[in-house]
Amino acid sequence: MTIIRKLTVLLLVAALILTAACGKKEEKPQSGQETPVAEAEKNGDIIVMYTSDVHCGITQGFGYAGLEHIRENYEKQGYETILVDCGDSIQGETIGTITKGEDIIDLMNKMKYDVAAPGNHEFDYGADYFIELTKKADFPYVCCNLTKNGENVFEPYTIKEVQGVKIAFVGIITPQTVTSSTPAYFQDENGNFIYDFKQGNSFGDLYESVQNAVDAARAQGANYVYALSHVGKEAFYELSYEDIIRNTSGIDVFFDGHSHDYELAAVQNADGEDVERVAVGSKLSGIGISKISAENGIEESTSITWNNSICAAEVFGIENDISKAIDDKMASLEEELGRVVAKTNYNLTINDPVVVDDEGNPVRMVRRAETNMADFCTDAILQQSGADIALLNGGGIRADIRKGDISYNDILSVFPFNNQMCVIEATGQQILDALEWGAQAAPEETGGFLQVAGMTYEIDISVPSGCKRDENNMQAGIEGERRVKNVMIGGEPLDPDKTYTVAGIEYVLMNNGDGLTAFDGAKVVKKQAKLDSQLLIDYITDELGGEIGDAYADPHGQGRITVTGQ
Repeated sequence: MTIIRKLTVLLLVAALILTAACGKKEEKPQSGQETPVAEAEKNGDIIVMYTSDVHCGITQGFGYAGLEHIRENYEKQGYETILVDCGDSIQGETIGTITKGEDIIDLMNKMKYDVAAPGNHEFDYGADYFIELTKKADFPYVCCNLTKNGENVFEPYTIKEVQGVKIAFVGIITPQTVTSSTPAYFQDENGNFIYDFKQGNSFGDLYESVQNAVDAARAQGANYVYALSHVGKEAFYELSYEDIIRNTSGIDVFFDGHSHDYELAAVQNADGEDVERVAVGSKLSGIGISKISAENGIEESTSITWNNSICAAEVFGIENDISKAIDDKMASLEEELGRVVAKTNYNLTINDPVVVDDEGNPVRMVRRAETNMADFCTDAILQQSGADIALLNGGGIRADIRKGDISYNDILSVFPFNNQMCVIEATGQQILDALEWGAQAAPEETGGFLQVAGMTYEIDISVPSGCKRDENNMQAGIEGERRVKNVMIGGEPLDPDKTYTVAGIEYVLMNNGDGLTAFDGAKVVKKQAKLDSQLLIDYITDELGGEIGDAYADPHGQGRITVTGQ
């Protein structure tokens, strides 16, 4: 039985300094040459390394340069290495936004990734676009439960043969992708879903797809099977990694992402055998490691973590071909990104200003409660649109802005998705239904939690959510008592029969983002009115005179959303 344990940062430090302490000094390459890696006699063992939810954080956590350094150290010790990714790599930071993920694919090619599985945010630039982008990858993408018009988009699995050992990698993506990316991307021009994530039959179709891929890989001679999963474990979503393991057999190790956690667990599969699940957080704060011994098979599957705010590559002064490639990429963006567009007298935050989790990371609040950053963003939409109210999903607000100068890069970090503003006409009842859907998981977080401007509302979390979902995880009605109460618009009680103008982004109001269908059929007053990052800049300059002041001093916001029943 393989033992799961979490390695300490001290072991990571030892790995990072191993070459400097024990090896000879590396020869400096001439310009344009690859950095030479010392040859070592292979010991017959294999190290499978995995990343997930990098979200363009290439200079955060370990950093890509630190990841490459660790891989090189394993190679110098005689191990063969395989590097794989579990999705959400090409979106989340400015470099992804400006290049639509292409620069990240270039860097992954440079690092010689062997296999990758798609995550839900790989599709944020468009499903068809991402599929075309994968053709630029020097490595295969695999996914067993994604089809378009009934045909597999990617191969369900691939097999890598190393040291005479055949290792299969099966890709799995969460069906939640339909709503956590943009639903319209998975539909045809008539609104029919042409992409499918095998969520039917209470996820039975997904389990069957996974099992078929595993069985096919075994039949092809795979000695070991690794799942490259982007499923995770969400508090409010019906499917978790545990469900997949319990309803399948034949998987040896379950590399997992999506929920940004670090949970290491052993879960029994359909045959009663333990399957190891490994998770690595996000932004390269963790790296998964699985050792396959020539004599004993899979000996250990675990993770190493680096939660320091300074990148490990910077701390240890790591310079290699990857650090140089990153420097080149960033230099080409630096001039535009560094342009100062405004200033703020206060920190604008998406996190709790005080509380941290057990790992020492900030606790994200914007997906479950009001923050001053959310107030700022919705105020910008309201002012720029001229609507009665503004609504914005908390999951679309991605970063803090620290006190001081605000650069273009800061703005893009807040809104990295290139969403367009729109305005619709909606009834008070539609607004109520939308708020109820957004409040379904409170006090737990959900990306569809609605931040607001021009209005206030309360959430009574003592009332169980009555929100219903269809087979595509879309909003399908509300039953029983409602959690959302005392909704006020412009200081007056909301009228369910009245028509209001509602501003937001197309993802939420027009494209069923986060599964929200309350506004289906609403009249569109404006569409593609302005890019989200540009409206923030225009709000600061046009309305605030280039300076964010006292109105946003309180990190908890201005009291627009009240949570009761705790």
